[in-house]
Amino acid sequence: MASLLPGNLFAALQLQRTPASAAIVRADRVLTPERTIRDLEPTYSAIALDLRTNEVILQDNNLWSYRVFNRLDNTPPTARFTEPKRVVSGDKTEIQFNNGLYVDPKNGDIYSVESDTGDRLLVFARDAKGNVAPKRLLNTPHRAYSIAVDEAREELYVSIEYPAEIVVYRKTAQGDDKPLRRIAGARTRLDAPHGIAIDEKNQLLYVNHWGQAADYRNPGTGRFNDPGINVYPLGVSGDVAPLRVIEGDRTQLNWPGNMALDPDSGDLYIANDMGHSVLVFTAMTYVRGNVPPSRVIKGPKTGLSYPTGVAVDTKNQELWVSNLGNASAVAFPLKAKGDIAPLRILRSAPANHQSLTFGRTAGVAYDPNRQEILVPN
Repeated sequence: MASLLPGNLFAALQLQRTPASAAIVRADRVLTPERTIRDLEPTYSAIALDLRTNEVILQDNNLWSYRVFNRLDNTPPTARFTEPKRVVSGDKTEIQFNNGLYVDPKNGDIYSVESDTGDRLLVFARDAKGNVAPKRLLNTPHRAYSIAVDEAREELYVSIEYPAEIVVYRKTAQGDDKPLRRIAGARTRLDAPHGIAIDEKNQLLYVNHWGQAADYRNPGTGRFNDPGINVYPLGVSGDVAPLRVIEGDRTQLNWPGNMALDPDSGDLYIANDMGHSVLVFTAMTYVRGNVPPSRVIKGPKTGLSYPTGVAVDTKNQELWVSNLGNASAVAFPLKAKGDIAPLRILRSAPANHQSLTFGRTAGVAYDPNRQEILVPN
């Protein structure tokens, strides 16, 4: 088995015999796994900053947790990992496959939203630690991905991958509270929406999408469009067309993930997952069409590996990026571009670690003896 896995990947896995009692029922048959393979390292799906306490919060959707570090932590090249200050994890937390993260700038509350399993948005106190219950939880539609907050109106925006929509709640919503409004419908061009960002200064909402479109009520209507960024007036609802769309091959968008806006410059930063890059678009108040990003951070020096989270720090003029592919986060100068080494790196695994990213079809192996394809998902 070890020979089928790239690099040192097997070292990060745990193989366990499965008790005979642990049976899985599928298609009226009882299947008992021979053994279980677990990735023991975190995969960082999102990142946020608490600049009042100088802390970095990293969301881990492999071990269903989030971890808090000092902003100036820097893992030495020879170190195995950097120890976090706090970890929130365990059954009481109700954290599952978490992808979206937000830190309240007023009180430090940490918001976490779940994608393919939990269907909840959870809110934790800034200093939460260990296996603790959230302060409150909000039941969300299935397949939520990203969070953004309009602090002036105290409204919480959540992107839903499929059926595609943006749902807007009161920031203090909890339990079964209903959305204030929804953005959904054929005119919205929300084709598998993921990252969202809010421009309070110019009253704009940015939503990126993967381009996968379908009417779930009508089989056979699925199609692949170009990934893109939709721009809407802030506060819209219903089946409304975007003001502008940025899409096409020149954009370099490839499974865009979470986004962050620089409120001072208006620059929009996008974690470009399958492109192993960060894309920066400027002039967002008017740019449209098939346009290239103004800046791109990409290359072997950057340490980027399936990045899905970004955070902008205007106070210290830094950009933080979380990596789904290697259990790390990296900090760059805010205006960085090209193949540039990070200012600092936070690792939670050895330097040459490669994540399996269980939960999506990212790593595939082939067993030539059994002629079997092994797909973690």
